[in-house]
Amino acid sequence: MNKAELIAAAAMRAELSKKDTEKVINAVFETISEELVAGEKVSVVGFGSFDVKQRPERVGRNPATGEEITIPASRVPQFKPGKALKDAVAK
Repeated sequence: MNKAELIAAAAMRAELSKKDTEKVINAVFETISEELVAGEKVSVVGFGSFDVKQRPERVGRNPATGEEITIPASRVPQFKPGKALKDAVAK
């Protein structure tokens, strides 16, 4: 399912227009992104939580040459599904 299909499905379930639903979905995604950039955790009970994980600097290899390279430290987004979502998917 892509974003357009998500908007269409949510609009139908919520009995809203696609235009209004798109505004809501975009606002939710933007809010989650802003909170993660600020270093905050976003938890949606029953669905899961979004967080930022700090990856330390590490040594890797260039697969083409075999040369060792230093991979710099970075922050990456992370999603951990909640119990209700895990249970629903497992059925």
